[in-house]
Amino acid sequence: MQDEDKIKILIIEDDPELAMVLGAYLAKYAMVSDTAEDPYIGLSMLTQKDYNLIILDLTLPGMDGLDVIEKIREKSDIPIIISSARDDITDKVIGMERGADDYMPKPYDPRELVTRIKTILRRIGPIDKKEDKLFVVDRKGRVILFKGTPLKLTAAEFDILAILIEHINGAVSREQLLYESEHIADDSSIKNIDVIISRIRHKLAEVEPDKSYIKPVRGIGYLLTDKV
Repeated sequence: MQDEDKIKILIIEDDPELAMVLGAYLAKYAMVSDTAEDPYIGLSMLTQKDYNLIILDLTLPGMDGLDVIEKIREKSDIPIIISSARDDITDKVIGMERGADDYMPKPYDPRELVTRIKTILRRIGPIDKKEDKLFVVDRKGRVILFKGTPLKLTAAEFDILAILIEHINGAVSREQLLYESEHIADDSSIKNIDVIISRIRHKLAEVEPDKSYIKPVRGIGYLLTDKV
């Protein structure tokens, strides 16, 4: 397997021996890793190369790891696993509140780390380069890219399209679209979903006029496909 096909991990850890051990273990599972002992270097590396996930220590020289999370979240939604010997529950709570996806207290078995990495990446979807994906959802910025073009969506349209993308190539009922949307009132008519879908279709057609990506599924609802 070539490196471009492997999971790419950035380890921000000031213990070089631990970083080396983790890197060697991750390599057994088709994961390649880079290490930064300094948080500022780690932040710089994040802007220079595409990574799929960050393993972040909290006790770092020059900047606390909790502050590093804030810096990362200003520009990226990349998954972050905190790897820390600090056992204060407050650190865990603050870390998760600032945007970390998981917290692993040291010491831990590297096998568990591999499992957690795979679980997080499976949850957020296939690992592809953004420019190669038909749809890219930025939930923090509430922006959806279609073929690299940002769509001008209302809050309800964003909710509906994001749900369809989450279930791409699978049918989603009108009821599910209605109740999972954060910006449609629970007592809204199911017919409102049809209206919103029509508007989304129109906005997709402005980018790709010759193809229809949202298909009606009789008796159920709608299906978003990437195989047109």
